Amino acid sequence: MIISRTPFRISFFGGGTDYPVWYREHGGAVLSTTFNKYSHISCRYLPPFFDYKYLIRYRLREETSTISEINHPSVRECLTFMGIERGVEIIYTGDVPAQSGIGSSSAFTVGLLNALSALKGQIVTKRKLARDAIYVEQELIRENVGAQDQVATSFGGFNRINFGGNSDFYVTPITVEKRTLETLESHLMLLFTGFSRNASNIAAEQIKQTPNRKAELTRIKEMVDEAVTILGQGEDDITDFGKLMHEAWKIKRSLSPLVTTPEIECIYEKARREGAIGGKLLGAGGGGFMLLFVRPEAHARIREKLGSLVHVPFAFEELGSQVVLYSTQDVY
Repeated sequence: MIISRTPFRISFFGGGTDYPVWYREHGGAVLSTTFNKYSHISCRYLPPFFDYKYLIRYRLREETSTISEINHPSVRECLTFMGIERGVEIIYTGDVPAQSGIGSSSAFTVGLLNALSALKGQIVTKRKLARDAIYVEQELIRENVGAQDQVATSFGGFNRINFGGNSDFYVTPITVEKRTLETLESHLMLLFTGFSRNASNIAAEQIKQTPNRKAELTRIKEMVDEAVTILGQGEDDITDFGKLMHEAWKIKRSLSPLVTTPEIECIYEKARREGAIGGKLLGAGGGGFMLLFVRPEAHARIREKLGSLVHVPFAFEELGSQVVLYSTQDVY
């Protein structure tokens, strides 16, 4: 039995510049962190007592005789990519809903590749894990995805990630005082809007519009440097970080009409009236989780005013994707 645990991520700035159509020509950069909500994947070689070879359990249950029959695209392509020939059982559980803007799809792919590598007795580096996950999602599944989620969830931590060339990425941990990160963490609120979304469809529209959005994407990339500078000053008042989030959200929602909805705008404006300085929808947009930058003394008031939304307390994490259980005692 192998169990992997992979964190979800929060992206602050730079989203949209991590798509290959942009960074191969202009370079990209994002500022993100992982947090203590996880994708858990357990897998083992299936005992030889069943009339199927592959058992996959997530929101659905699949029993198939061949890999090609598996409907879940990441499971199907990861098994093919890893060259798994024996029958396997794969079970997924997540701490938060999928397709909600916190990199859950990539966390699943990263965690599955990590678990399957361990199942084969292989040790995989975080860089290889991220590269393989990018390849599986972009080239095999052919999803409309960028490259930040695979890197963030593989490495873990609070990082600046730069992208360039065909597939290069560089991970730079943000080295600021612990007190500054604690201050930032205390100013953040994570709320689930409850609205369904399809990140791939929204991303496809953004990718289509990329040639017409050079000024906006250039500004989005510049904000990464500005945010790092704000945190690097080591001051107790980091209000400028929240103001920058507000500016970034205004630009992001101009990239495509699919990014936001009237309901989401109503939620954001209500939060602003009650003290939120900035905020954004996480991921491609359209729904899912909303991140707000709010002074700690205003948190209770916003929770009360937005009581219909689920508030998710969280903390930053630094470990990235890990194999948390490795046991070969049940292998047939």
